[in-house]
Amino acid sequence: MPLNWRPAISSGIVAGVVATGAQISLWLVFTDALPGIFYRDARFTAAILLGQGVLPPPATLDWKVMIIATVIHFAISIVYSLILALLLSRIGMMLSLLAGSIYGLMIYTVNMYGVTAIFPWFSEARDWITVVTHVVFGISLAGTYKVLSRAHFP
Repeated sequence: MPLNWRPAISSGIVAGVVATGAQISLWLVFTDALPGIFYRDARFTAAILLGQGVLPPPATLDWKVMIIATVIHFAISIVYSLILALLLSRIGMMLSLLAGSIYGLMIYTVNMYGVTAIFPWFSEARDWITVVTHVVFGISLAGTYKVLSRAHFP
């Protein structure tokens, strides 16, 4: 079965938004670190392109950092979505959601342990909220892809 590109790309965007919302909600409920932790993570992501110069504290709002981090976040979300969409094309919804949760854990492992070999500052983001956020990302990615691909996007 061929890849449904539009649902796959759309799913990456939706899952990126849902996961970010989940992470912010968890930070709000379980920490008193907002907005600093949000700005910190945006700087971590933006540093992939802008370099380590954007990392030093204080972690305050910087629109250039936020825009670059957002573009990177959604580009990576779409790439991850394209990969998962290839795997989901032949299985049903429930199995897809299970696969999405496992995929989210795999992405967490890649991001927080593999990517840190190149960008070591991401190791600071290793915590249970980040794990849950990646699982939410995988589940929302799988569910959204299955729903949108059934809608027969042209």
